[in-house]
Amino acid sequence: MARTREFNEDKVLDAAMQLFWEKGYEATSLSDLTSRMGIQRPSIYAAFGDKKELFETALRKYMMSRASETRDKLQSHSSVKEAFAAFFADVVAEEYAGDCSRGCFCINTMVELAPHDEKFEILTREHQMYLSVIFQETIERGIQSGELDAHIEAKALSQALIISLIGLTVMLKSRPQQSFIDNAIRATLALLK
Repeated sequence: MARTREFNEDKVLDAAMQLFWEKGYEATSLSDLTSRMGIQRPSIYAAFGDKKELFETALRKYMMSRASETRDKLQSHSSVKEAFAAFFADVVAEEYAGDCSRGCFCINTMVELAPHDEKFEILTREHQMYLSVIFQETIERGIQSGELDAHIEAKALSQALIISLIGLTVMLKSRPQQSFIDNAIRATLALLK
């Protein structure tokens, strides 16, 4: 007879995700994980597999949550320009709100693991492309409503905004001057003519 799990799988996965997000894959030990998750190694292996499988599961959970949040934020404004302005302002506010800059878990993974692990190269690239589709849908909504110029190439603009978002997120880890960030965001948002 199989034993029932004596822990909330979603809760311990969140704990693992937060730890990996803070420290990265390499710097996170199994001892760190057991301590943060509040479960023992056999339970980790039984529920999630090895450390890499646990990391992948945590990353996938983060990416699903982040994509959903992004879509909700961009759809919460009737004005597409206001939606993107609020979105980029929220990215900056989230980074400056904490004591340390964690950045984006997916982008951190892209920098740490994607260059030498094909699975994470593909996963992180797919996430960026999915966010680009969300951006593109928002831009197309602005074109259809007449808020944005009908000649805008929605796909190319969405990809440019994703690259700006990634650069911004990485840059925020070093806590640059606010004026530097404000100028960069203002120039980025000017692409939404």
